[in-house]
Amino acid sequence: MTIIDGKKVSEEISQKLKLEIANLKQRNITPRLVIIQVGNVAASNIYVRNKLRLSEKLGVVTEIKKYPESLPNDELIKIIHKLNNDSLVNGILVQMPLPKHIDESHIIANISPSKDVDCFHLINIGKLWTARKSEVHLKPCTPAGIIELLKYYNVPIAEKKAVVVGRSNIVGKPMASLLLLDDATVTLCHSKTQRLHEVCKDADILILAVGKAKIIDASYVKQGAAVIDVGMDHDANGQLCGDVDFESVSKIAGYLTPVPGGVGPMTVTMLMKNLVELTKLQNKQ
Repeated sequence: MTIIDGKKVSEEISQKLKLEIANLKQRNITPRLVIIQVGNVAASNIYVRNKLRLSEKLGVVTEIKKYPESLPNDELIKIIHKLNNDSLVNGILVQMPLPKHIDESHIIANISPSKDVDCFHLINIGKLWTARKSEVHLKPCTPAGIIELLKYYNVPIAEKKAVVVGRSNIVGKPMASLLLLDDATVTLCHSKTQRLHEVCKDADILILAVGKAKIIDASYVKQGAAVIDVGMDHDANGQLCGDVDFESVSKIAGYLTPVPGGVGPMTVTMLMKNLVELTKLQNKQ
């Protein structure tokens, strides 16, 4: 069984990005990301710090704009529109979750698709499902990171059966679209899926984004399958874990991501990859 090392792959992609950024700087272009944070959610602070840390390492400019939790919905939209029209800003990210009085979908819809570094805008999501592979320049960060992990470890995707458990807009649905772009046969499962054991057991590639600690054990897994655990949970002892019972599944899987150290490190790296891609598109000559 091969453990998929997300930290290693993330580092290698970061080194390639560093070279691309250096090439942009030779043209007097420095990628610039603006992160908008409303309120003071502890988990969000951690995510923002991780983005800042990688920004500094790669040599991109990341600016944090912090606002009180009481910021009105309309004021946030005005801030976004101003950034949309600022030619020095290449990427805009609104840190989720937002306070309850702010409509997240409305906020995402007001970010320019050409600066939507998270790839959450309906136009960018629509391209995942309708455009040719060569026309898809932006990809949601976690699903894109998973594809990179599979390819790095030479896990075949084309003509293979892929099962995604979880249908969120952030992971499950875009994950299915990216697998289809690489010619997998995809089944997207959710809480109402019948005979989930059987469906998962038939998968060559099994991707779990459920949000329940260790819900998937070896009985769900085909011998030799590649198992990707997107979950970030805590077990009965308070230890960080994923959706997969690692000890059980490691005895049957061919490839397996650990938690932590698997998918997690890839997400911020792919965000920076999107930023570089947006910067190149905006400065295309």
